[in-house]
Amino acid sequence: DDLRSPPGNRLEPLKGTFKGFHSIRINSQWRIVFRWNVNAAHDVQVVD
Repeated sequence: DDLRSPPGNRLEPLKGTFKGFHSIRINSQWRIVFRWNVNAAHDVQVVD
């Protein structure tokens, strides 16, 4: 829930190839994609 604040983070669950991952947008082109396990992020990627 901490990642949902501020709302501009645009935290969203992903589908398809990235099912099980979430993303936070950096800007209109880039986003951070990660898988959340217990209390830590794993498989973190920056993608466009």
